Amino acid sequence: MGDETGLQRAGERGTEWYRTIVEEVNDLATVVDSDGTITYVSPAVRRVLGYDPEELVGRTGYELVHPDDRERNAAAMETVLSDPSEAATVEVRFRHADGSWRWIEATLRNRLDDGVIDGVLLSSRDVTERKEYQAEAEKLAEEYEALLDNVEDAIFLINVEGDDELRFEFERLSPSYERQTGITTEEVQGKTPRDVFGAEEGAELEANYHRCVKAGEPISYQEELQVDEGARFWQTKIAPVMTDGEIARLVGITRNVTERVERERRLRQQNERLDEFASVISHDLRNPLTVANGRASLLAEQVESEHLDPLQRALDRMEAIVEDTLTLARQGDTIRDTEPIGLTDLVGSCWATVDTGDATIEIEDETTIEGDRDRLRHVFENLFRNAVEHGGPEVTVRVGRLGDYGIYVEDDGPGIPEDRREDVFEPGHSSRRGGTGFGLTIVKRIAEAHGWAVSVTEGTDGGARFEFEFEFEGEEQNDLV
Repeated sequence: MGDETGLQRAGERGTEWYRTIVEEVNDLATVVDSDGTITYVSPAVRRVLGYDPEELVGRTGYELVHPDDRERNAAAMETVLSDPSEAATVEVRFRHADGSWRWIEATLRNRLDDGVIDGVLLSSRDVTERKEYQAEAEKLAEEYEALLDNVEDAIFLINVEGDDELRFEFERLSPSYERQTGITTEEVQGKTPRDVFGAEEGAELEANYHRCVKAGEPISYQEELQVDEGARFWQTKIAPVMTDGEIARLVGITRNVTERVERERRLRQQNERLDEFASVISHDLRNPLTVANGRASLLAEQVESEHLDPLQRALDRMEAIVEDTLTLARQGDTIRDTEPIGLTDLVGSCWATVDTGDATIEIEDETTIEGDRDRLRHVFENLFRNAVEHGGPEVTVRVGRLGDYGIYVEDDGPGIPEDRREDVFEPGHSSRRGGTGFGLTIVKRIAEAHGWAVSVTEGTDGGARFEFEFEFEGEEQNDLV
């Protein structure tokens, strides 16, 4: 009798212990019969789905499963009913008490032969956050693939292996990289830069990768890597990717800048030749021209001759050509140092240095521009001189602001025919007898050196109108203040 009482008490303690475990664990325990009717649900359902257990007992579980997931749920149920030794795991959306859908991962086991459970046991947990994370990861992966497939710049991925001795291995190349270089992912995957490009060029690439890892932040640089005749120079930016606090990968974006580099080299060579040319003019032509002018002046004091005036005019024209040629040769360099310049002050000082006769200047807007004051004086002086020479001594010249990023200079003279407007900026072009033809060429060169675009059109009163628009270059810009 005593033994039976002890066994009974032990059994009751075991049942109580089992019930406590079921009630306290995070997983949700549910029992359904072969028809899917819920016969038991653990108290964890309050925390997981917001129901009281008695609300669900007696209901068919299928009715609370999302319609799109019921077929998958039924398949898992059929699996365990047809083979009691087989367990099945399924993920379905289950309606929460508040009406929302929660993702539930349930493992089903057939316990119909168990006298205590007498049904299919489901051990379930809420995996909504995991599913949302997966969905976000899949979305990011799709966006990543779309970026990799469609971006024009070449992208490459480098795995970083090792601790003390770093090893860089190509992981993947974008389609754009493959198109621009002729190198494919299959050819380089798992290989080092030295394997792909040779010891010398590979070492230079790896030196930049080491520099990025050491800095722990993105770096940019220009590199020389000959992959074909049309791709030699590259502007590259690489950034580290962290995994568990360590740099596990480098992502690189590179752009073929061969044409730009070669164009810059040609420009440098041209500038060097222009400097040489300017030096020749300055020393080898200007000095004898000065002597000739002096001799002509002395000769005019000593004798009278009909040939002296044409001679002096020819010498003056030669001096003007020399001055304009020197200005043209030296004003095309890119502007490095600029300052804020008041338009009214600049225009006024330039107008005062030009022989304008009875011409009128009107400043429509007071504004400030960024530029090189000395070079911009050549721009306005040439434009004012051009307006007076073509528009006559009583011409009116207006200067004002053009939109948000620009200025204009216009006159009310005869204007420039539309079919000749592009030609006026060409060296040597002049519609005035005795002109050097360099004045407007100088205007354009100085404007372009500032990063401005210059064009000519018809003025408000039918004359010539020169418009200067301040172009953008990356984050730097010449802007109106």
